[in-house]
Amino acid sequence: MKGAQVVLKALERQGAEVIFGHPGGAIMPVYDALYDEKLRHVLVRHEQAGAHAADAYYRASGRVGVVFATSGPGATNLVTGLATAQMDSSAVVAVTGNVPLPLIGTDAFQEADVYGITGPITKHNYLVKEVNDIPRIVAEAFYIASSGRPGPVLIDVPKDIQLAEFTGSFEVEVDLPGYKPTVVGHAGQIKRAAKAIRGARKPIMMVGGGGQTAFEEVNTFAEKTGIPVITTLMGIGTYPAGVPQSLGMPGMHGTVTANRAITHCDLIVGAGLRFDDRVTGKISRFAPNAEVVHIDIDPAEISKLVRAHVPVVGDLRDVLPRLTAELGRLDIDEWWETLEEWKGRYPERFKLDKPLVSQEVIQMFREATGGDCVVTTEVGQHQMFAARLFPTNRPRTWITSGGLGTMGFGLPAAIGASFARPGEPVVCIAGDGSVQMNIQELATIYRHQLPIIIAICNNGMLGMVRQWQEMFHAQRYSEVYLADSNPDFARLAEAYGIDGFNIFDRETAAELIPEVLARGKPAVMNFVVYESEKVFPMIPAGAGVDEMIIGDQEPEEADLATKEVKVG
Repeated sequence: MKGAQVVLKALERQGAEVIFGHPGGAIMPVYDALYDEKLRHVLVRHEQAGAHAADAYYRASGRVGVVFATSGPGATNLVTGLATAQMDSSAVVAVTGNVPLPLIGTDAFQEADVYGITGPITKHNYLVKEVNDIPRIVAEAFYIASSGRPGPVLIDVPKDIQLAEFTGSFEVEVDLPGYKPTVVGHAGQIKRAAKAIRGARKPIMMVGGGGQTAFEEVNTFAEKTGIPVITTLMGIGTYPAGVPQSLGMPGMHGTVTANRAITHCDLIVGAGLRFDDRVTGKISRFAPNAEVVHIDIDPAEISKLVRAHVPVVGDLRDVLPRLTAELGRLDIDEWWETLEEWKGRYPERFKLDKPLVSQEVIQMFREATGGDCVVTTEVGQHQMFAARLFPTNRPRTWITSGGLGTMGFGLPAAIGASFARPGEPVVCIAGDGSVQMNIQELATIYRHQLPIIIAICNNGMLGMVRQWQEMFHAQRYSEVYLADSNPDFARLAEAYGIDGFNIFDRETAAELIPEVLARGKPAVMNFVVYESEKVFPMIPAGAGVDEMIIGDQEPEEADLATKEVKVG
């Protein structure tokens, strides 16, 4: 058996079923071996898209995503996708080919130091120097990627190693003395956390991406204690939107109620989140009166930005049930009266006194699906609108680029999610700028006839950049105009063999959205929307959570051109 065959057999033994990738010279032996294997390979049109698809495959299924690329430009094209997975804690194993070992460092054709390049943006990486090490390295890569705080791992396999004769064994044991993630929370810290929570009169729970693996534990804790729940951008789906205990999303574009609750609370239970700067705003103004109980599996995140008064290192699936057992219903009726007043005064709302707007398009999708679908997003204004108006009902069904904010993520992420959850409808909310960064993957969608609807909120602008330029740069609109050179998205979709629709008014949108969803076929829906729509509330850069610009959320007397939205 050659090393190339060993790579595939080792992946199979780790449970890999689907591989996203693109062949090239330095990984050709692996692709030759793949010809005779049962592993399903999805040919993407760009390696970055392959990395995003593998990332979303993990997020949607909980199974490690796998991506292949060749050396040099193939490997460097993975970089953005690996950095995205690292920031959002996604378990991805990338296998790259490289030039033969004797040529490494000689500037050989299509050579790049992918091992050195990817060190800072992966959880771990390997350069394989001995063919018999492949089974062990693959086993370790899967274990490292999926245990503790998940993250991407890269395995770089030189071409001569792929062609070498294997004489080793597949029976390997993972033994990494320096890597022992803490899963079980410390009993004393859990009791300290319970004491702090019992003593609180204005507590909140903030759930991040770590809650995607602990959906039942999060909901049981919330149900037993009656604590208000805030879900971050990465935490959407871990707690049902629209239920009375939900306060929505916090931070720069969070709900008024969530941000006011943070400012006025006396205790935060932070569960599986890292208190990102987009959540906290100015640190010195964040939750000034609150004691912080921070539960996270990664000790490096504890007190990194927000000081934890009671740190608990461990897996939420272990810590939350034990913490729940220590607690009963919290005595917080007065706090809830305040929260309900804010929720009633500041519901989700948007103006309808303009032509078609992104928010109503996204709300139509929420109404048509009931949130019972997989949602991926690109990055920009539409992403924030979707987070607020199109939250999903189940864990692992809301997939977006949070930490890195990667434009071009949503479309290939929809592909990965569709392979992870076969047959389920997938809606990709996109902008006309972001969607064009990986639009070539329409070919992949067509090839596999994936039931993906790409909903483009086309305002002819880089909308989020335009909003900042309008509000903070004296309306100096520098390099944000797209309308004069955008393609006809419907005809572009048709060129790829996919149904395409251009939609200009709310009546046509309301009619077509449920109709296209019911077809169960791929489609691109291009909604031409108002160019000056802005995302509110908004916390300016460097400001505190208590310094929101409320904007369109501000209540108005007898405003007939405003729609109030019930989310959930």
